[in-house]
Amino acid sequence: MRVGTIFLALFSLTLLLSLPFSSSQPPPDSGISSRTLDAVLQDCAFKAFFRPKTGVPYDAKVPSNLKGIKVSALRLRSGSLRTRGVQSYKEFQIPIGVVEQPYVERLVLVYHNLDNWSEKFYPLPGYSYLAPVLGLLSYSGANLSASELPELDIRASENPILIKFPHVKSAPSGSVAKCVYFDLHGSVQFDILLPGNVCSTIQQGHFSIVVESNAPSPSPAAVAAAVDEGSGGKNKSKVWIIVASLVGGCLLLIIVSLLVVRVRRTKKGLRIQQLEWAADSNETLQMTSIGGTKAPLAVGTRTRPMIENDYIP
Repeated sequence: MRVGTIFLALFSLTLLLSLPFSSSQPPPDSGISSRTLDAVLQDCAFKAFFRPKTGVPYDAKVPSNLKGIKVSALRLRSGSLRTRGVQSYKEFQIPIGVVEQPYVERLVLVYHNLDNWSEKFYPLPGYSYLAPVLGLLSYSGANLSASELPELDIRASENPILIKFPHVKSAPSGSVAKCVYFDLHGSVQFDILLPGNVCSTIQQGHFSIVVESNAPSPSPAAVAAAVDEGSGGKNKSKVWIIVASLVGGCLLLIIVSLLVVRVRRTKKGLRIQQLEWAADSNETLQMTSIGGTKAPLAVGTRTRPMIENDYIP
């Protein structure tokens, strides 16, 4: 009987200790998705409004099991967002020309900064985060006590929305940082990183700066072995380079010498042919015009005729 009472007391104590944890929102490690997180943060953001003023951002509180995440809410008129934009809302710069679908008279822009929760809610295999994941989502501002609202679809029709990240880790040597965009349907897109650690977009979603992960570093023993092997290989390669250079130089010298001899022989042969042709050719006579034709003209005769005697009949 006494043992049964003690067992019942221990069971009751265990049940009471577990009640606060079961009543709180489940932590991300238990399977909460990024879309469920968006709904939770939307509820937190709307609760931050107390006699809200249009165009003024209000920071919200998050549950203790999501400590580290920052949330803010900004209520705007639809026409003001379209014609004026928002010069600075946290890290976001919203230009003029941003419109929402479906149309609402007032809307709320909810800002997320997931900080150290970025990789847990938005895992990206093969990449490392250089900045926290930032989010910008829009909801209807007609009922500020509503929860689990669907997002509006906002798009920039003229200039893009800019996201300037103030604190960015340095990218590893040889790596190129790039922007990453997560839409509300689970798609992932990459884009170039603008100067000043700035990313651009024409629609809402979550954004960050990433870099491709480096391969695992080798062990010190492997590094030492590679260094020794590399040193021996370098010495051997130097010897082969010297030998190949000497052999190549000798072959090049022989080829050049043969070419010189060949050219000289060719020139000598051509000269002999020219002389033989000149010796075999006839003497060229001068030409003169006789009437309408041209005929060869001898300048003089080789021998003049001689009269053998002076006999005249």
